[in-house]
Amino acid sequence: MRPALALALALALGVPAQAAAPEDLTAALRQARTLAARGEAEVRVYFPPRAVPTRTAARLPAVPFRPALLARNFTVTRRDDAPPVAGREVIRYDLTPKAGEAAHWTLWIDRAWNVPLAYEERFPNGALARRAALTQVQPQPLRVQAGVPPIPAGLRGAVLAALPGLRFPPGFVPVALQARAGGGVTVSLSDGVNVLALVIAPRNVRPALGVASRRVGGRFVWLVGNLPGEALRAALSGLRAADEAPLGTFLPAPDSKR
Repeated sequence: MRPALALALALALGVPAQAAAPEDLTAALRQARTLAARGEAEVRVYFPPRAVPTRTAARLPAVPFRPALLARNFTVTRRDDAPPVAGREVIRYDLTPKAGEAAHWTLWIDRAWNVPLAYEERFPNGALARRAALTQVQPQPLRVQAGVPPIPAGLRGAVLAALPGLRFPPGFVPVALQARAGGGVTVSLSDGVNVLALVIAPRNVRPALGVASRRVGGRFVWLVGNLPGEALRAALSGLRAADEAPLGTFLPAPDSKR
């Protein structure tokens, strides 16, 4: 259902517009897997820090939104009075974590196409971590294929078997796994929009903003992402062992082309 039609129906039935906000946003994020606005976008990234934080692109950079997790972990607030983006009418959605200290997000969705035209990520203290916004838009959207792989069944249990004592930050669950070129594995954790990297490695990592690490036996475990340092360290504080063997069945075979 188009956002404008959903709003009209909600008003006609006497249902508050905010009650439908998560469903409307979910519809837009699913639409964005097959359709994308194109033109010229300004992309600013302040976390992780980089020498040149601003660049231009023809489309918004992809964000691996997972609508089911997002709806479970965030309060979604809708605003219908948002200023236009690149000359097009938009609906604004604000995403606030229900628990923990994950980043807050805002998305601007095109009213006619029902796809994102801009988004921004902010630290819990309000500081900007990332923003991408189209400044010019072509007359027609582009057909794309931007599906998000399903979460492998049993991955959560395997991660906890590999890292007994691990405490996932509130809302985050394991969603993907890959082998590291230098040895070890990287597990991606997601709360629906924010992503953390959980790494088991033979070497330590340099201290930095958004990085926590701990030595467990002969291995090092890192947790990297946009959470306060205390929250990252708390997730690793109870670790009793680190052994990637339980994760082996989730990795592609050595001769696999995946």
